[in-house]
Amino acid sequence: MTVTGPATAARTAAEGGTAMGRAPAAGLGAVPRAGTYAAAGRTNVAYLLHRAAAEAPDAPAVCEGADVLRDYRGLAERAAAIGGALLRAYGLRPGDRVALAMRNTPFYPEVLFGVWWAGLVAVPMNARLHPREFAQLVEDCGARVCVATGELTGPLGGQGLGPAVLVDVDELCGTAGRPGPPAGVADDAPAWLFYTSGTTGRPKGATLTHRNLRAATDSALADIGDGVEASMLHIAPMSHAGGLFGLAHVARARAQVFPRGGAVTADTLEEALRAFGPVAFFAVPTILRRLLDPALLPDGLVPRVHRILYGGAPMYREDLERVVARFGAGRLWQGYGQGESPGTITHLRPEDHAGDDPEALGRRLAGVGRARTGVEVRVADPDGREVPTGTTGEVLVRGATVMSGYWNAPEATARTLRGGWLHTGDLGRLDADGFLTLVDRAKDLVISGGSNIYPREVEEVLLRHPAVAEAAVVGAPDPEWGELPVAFVVRADGGGTAGLEAALEAHCLGRMARYKRPRRFLFVAALPKNSYGKVLKTELRGLIGRPPEADNPRAGTAI
Repeated sequence: MTVTGPATAARTAAEGGTAMGRAPAAGLGAVPRAGTYAAAGRTNVAYLLHRAAAEAPDAPAVCEGADVLRDYRGLAERAAAIGGALLRAYGLRPGDRVALAMRNTPFYPEVLFGVWWAGLVAVPMNARLHPREFAQLVEDCGARVCVATGELTGPLGGQGLGPAVLVDVDELCGTAGRPGPPAGVADDAPAWLFYTSGTTGRPKGATLTHRNLRAATDSALADIGDGVEASMLHIAPMSHAGGLFGLAHVARARAQVFPRGGAVTADTLEEALRAFGPVAFFAVPTILRRLLDPALLPDGLVPRVHRILYGGAPMYREDLERVVARFGAGRLWQGYGQGESPGTITHLRPEDHAGDDPEALGRRLAGVGRARTGVEVRVADPDGREVPTGTTGEVLVRGATVMSGYWNAPEATARTLRGGWLHTGDLGRLDADGFLTLVDRAKDLVISGGSNIYPREVEEVLLRHPAVAEAAVVGAPDPEWGELPVAFVVRADGGGTAGLEAALEAHCLGRMARYKRPRRFLFVAALPKNSYGKVLKTELRGLIGRPPEADNPRAGTAI
């Protein structure tokens, strides 16, 4: 089955005019009043900022805590100056890569847009990486400059980054320069290298072009609706989907707000929400679960939240029902994607989080919604042929938001983009209304005695037990059955395990076919996760066969 999202809205992020109702400002170049930026040869995604600055120069652009640090005129001027400095002081040329080893900081938008302003390629990296991992990414992309926040300059300097020059962000952002329009770039020129999270091996750089980023922004403007009219509060890393979703807010000249000092605490959230709320923010499920705690986000501040964009990792139905109960369906918007098409494949709209039919609502909350604007989604068999409605197959995607390929990895690109479709590696099924439900990752499928067992289905059942805080299921080799499901469980109360294994087995047997039940339960203090909060099932498979220590140092690296 194939479904297609709505056609791109007539008024897009690339258009010359906006609906902000403000007159253009002088000093940054003329802003087209008709036609598109692309038609005018202005394909650089930095023109989103250029236009916002021309039409809303005094609008707050970059804020920290309750303070406005830059208006849109100032942000555009800073981006232009930084772009010029990267070209002049470091000898870069358009198309060169600039690695960003930066925590969330008010400097982030200046540097990111400065890179694009100069026609360079941004390579945002998660600030939680190990220095060795930073070095691997810098080497892979061939970056000539790595911009880092202060706390990372020491470790990165000690690690060594090969020929790349390490630049402190404070030094770079102190640069002065003359404002001017963004550099001209080709529509298919790389803009952002989005390194995959690498849960199964060395990360690959998904190459997102200026066309991809403009299409993603257009899609957000069409699909998120009035959510992009709010200020954007950055509580998730800007190196992740939060940075991409922020582009739509720039297109609408809305404030980019950072919690003071970059810390997400009860105090910093309250300060930002009271100053700039109602806000929108992006959160991975790990963060969203934490926000259920009134100690972090008191009930009195919930009305200061306008829209919660969530995704980036599996959101289990049990957790989502709790989120809906606390925040209300009208505040919630889920985006499904991956580094190769980040957050732009399907969406679960606010109205999809509510309904009078409990059974239909439950099915929707267990899924990831309908195709995004301008995107086609197909569920196919291993040969790429469509499967019937309701049949499980691999999720394939095509559209203007899909990457051009992996950086310097032609074989991996050919495998992933074969037949003109992005092969996601996710297994799912489409219903008659076009709603997609993800079953699991193809590589995580457990085949036991010829029967398919989808770990996510088993995990959903385990999470309904009150003693279970987290669960992950993997396949263990077995000489008779091929594989057997093994469950890693984090206890909700931190108590003992006496009798718990038998209780969990009985819990599973009462809710699923016998062959799907875990044959072993391994209790751990925390699940190993990457820097974006995704469970590292490769590490769990490595733990099978030896007793996992409760204080295993590899476990619990949650975002």
